[in-house]
Amino acid sequence: MSLKDYLFTSESVSEGHPDKVADRISDTIVDAFLEADPVSRVALETLCTTNLIVLAGEVRGPKSIDHELMEHAARQAVKEIGYEQDGFHWQNAKIDVYVHSQSADIAQGVDAAGNKDEGAGDQGIMFGYACRETPELMPAPIQYAHSILSSLAQARHADPKLPLGPDAKSQVTLEYRDGKPVRATSVVVSHQHFESVGQEEVREIIRPHVLKVLPEGWMCPEDHFYVNPTGRFVIGGPDGDCGLTGRKIIVDTYGGSAPHGGGAFSGKDPTKVDRSAAYAARYLAKNVVAAGLAEKCVIQLSYAIGVSRPLSVYVDTYDTGSVDEHKLSKVLQDLMDLSPRGIRTHLGLNKPIFARTSSYGHFGRTPTADGGFSWEKTDLVDQLKKAF
Repeated sequence: MSLKDYLFTSESVSEGHPDKVADRISDTIVDAFLEADPVSRVALETLCTTNLIVLAGEVRGPKSIDHELMEHAARQAVKEIGYEQDGFHWQNAKIDVYVHSQSADIAQGVDAAGNKDEGAGDQGIMFGYACRETPELMPAPIQYAHSILSSLAQARHADPKLPLGPDAKSQVTLEYRDGKPVRATSVVVSHQHFESVGQEEVREIIRPHVLKVLPEGWMCPEDHFYVNPTGRFVIGGPDGDCGLTGRKIIVDTYGGSAPHGGGAFSGKDPTKVDRSAAYAARYLAKNVVAAGLAEKCVIQLSYAIGVSRPLSVYVDTYDTGSVDEHKLSKVLQDLMDLSPRGIRTHLGLNKPIFARTSSYGHFGRTPTADGGFSWEKTDLVDQLKKAF
């Protein structure tokens, strides 16, 4: 029997968090390749520490995207985040590039040839999830944690005099009654700040952003509103802690409210099912919930390297569904081709739309006119309703 009354916590990190700096750089380079050639292959990792950025990985794409251009893209990404600090500066950081051509063995298994369709770039399991806790059909704790930091980032970019640095973390704990969130019991925000301001001033800068994000009356008690609990957060970003691509996979997805297959997203072109199939699973789960077929839904897809079709499509509506899950799985597969090529075509993923996903979550975002966050559309609702 599942709990009905409980506390649940999710965390988020800002675009200036060291791991998110790495994700942003990796995805910026993915976008550069896709803009030059939509069928480029990219698997790129970034490490960043005190005034040092290291790029490594395998690519297949236009020769115009050379090491010099990758270095430039990395610097621009860091500049846009806002790092101009002694320990980490977009202009002064050393950048080492160790990027080489994709393995011929992997290419042979993945590429389409003759009667063979394009295969998955690796084996793996991917999950997608949706629920009715927020208008975005996302779990409330992670959605609010993201929104607090996103609001603070917008304020920081809009006002250079705001004494906040790029690095930040948030954590929101909600009380659930009868399985539904009703209030926050604690909120934690740690935010990098100028040396000229103290903890109380930072606290009052952050407070209105928390109040704006949480539903009215949901604010936690004052003694459970924690801002910079250590008292000081001046040294931050990659100067304070080493950052790596792909280390914030729970922040990127559902904040722990749903399973995760283990594969990271950033730095990977959309032929990589770690990324594209996770987007497809979210897209299908969101449409199921938006169509009113369930209050919440999780979908698992699994793949084998070089094989185009998923090995399994698992659907679970947690006993909240109004339709047979076996039939639902079949209908979803009829509505969407879940091969790597089919996913990319259906969602239009061969575009430079990924740098924007690198912070504040890959899910629960608003689809854009240029194809960004296409997996958040609910354009299957009518077809799902008709099928049932």
